[in-house]
Amino acid sequence: MAGHFSLQSDVLRLSDAVEAVNEHFHAEGLTDGLPIIPPTPEAVRRMLTYTDLDPQDVVAIVPPMNGQATVEKIAINAVMAGCLPQYLPVVITAVHALADDAFNLYGILATTHPCSNLVIVNGPIAQELAINAGYNVLGQGWRSNASIGRAVRLIMTNVGGALPGTVDRATQGSPAKYTYCFAENQSQSPWEPFHVTQGFKPTDSTVSVFSLWSVISSRGGYWGGLNHAYTAAQEYCFMVQNINLHRSACTIIMDPIVAKYCYDDGFDTQSKLMTYISENATISAGLYWASDHVAGFNMPAARQALEPYSSYLKAAQRDPNTLIKPFFNPKRMNVLVAGGSTQAISFVTDGSLVKCISIDKWK
Repeated sequence: MAGHFSLQSDVLRLSDAVEAVNEHFHAEGLTDGLPIIPPTPEAVRRMLTYTDLDPQDVVAIVPPMNGQATVEKIAINAVMAGCLPQYLPVVITAVHALADDAFNLYGILATTHPCSNLVIVNGPIAQELAINAGYNVLGQGWRSNASIGRAVRLIMTNVGGALPGTVDRATQGSPAKYTYCFAENQSQSPWEPFHVTQGFKPTDSTVSVFSLWSVISSRGGYWGGLNHAYTAAQEYCFMVQNINLHRSACTIIMDPIVAKYCYDDGFDTQSKLMTYISENATISAGLYWASDHVAGFNMPAARQALEPYSSYLKAAQRDPNTLIKPFFNPKRMNVLVAGGSTQAISFVTDGSLVKCISIDKWK
């Protein structure tokens, strides 16, 4: 390697042979199991040309081992993930957002559940970086989507120390723990872009981070917007069994056709649609109380949170056929438009928005 290398991180100083580099990184537990791009000093420097931040600036403290995610370490992992240098500001922004205390990244990385994170990009930068928002938006085939999400996960492992089977105690895990990143399909959405609903201007470029367990998809023929909305409400309740009455959250991803049908049937804002879903999403008390997820309601904090609904819940406990509305707070829902136009809806289980922040600060 070049003798004038001056970055402070312990970047690999072995042969440049890709095979040797990958064998070393796999042996050290520094990968996600897939081959990586060798983070040579030259590659890291090229990555750093897309930010004015000092390489040793600390962007975030990453749990569970509270590693310091410096700009340089983020750049190293971005190289390893296959990112182009221009992706770096998005990766930096996502890491900063995920480390926010409200996200509870420690819990997500150390739990036995298949928890992961979702990164969504809005604004002009999504098109500039060719981040897929259309067909196969949640799947393979796009370098930007795959490598940005993968870089974030590598940082959790290599900086945060979330090694599978040790600190990361996910019983079965999920493919979402490899990578999850896409852009909203703003150009085909009938509603204002998601980041605008969070207080940003349409011309702002933002990153939003969500927690998630899994993504469940549903698809049907022409039902019209009202029928799609009602079906979405019912299917979410019966597909998702991790419903916590006092803090329910979900993110619903609609393709452009479904969104247009909903808009044409009177849901001219996401807020109206979320309110409708919260009022029409129901599950029988028998099914609900049979779930082990309600066991936590015996905890003092849960009882206090449920106090406003105590009489309602007692009645539900007496009659297993009583229909329970799990989404008391429609503001904890999110509605996004993404994907191709084939009438599909996907449900991000426990998909609560944690933070939406501007990318500009991290350029």
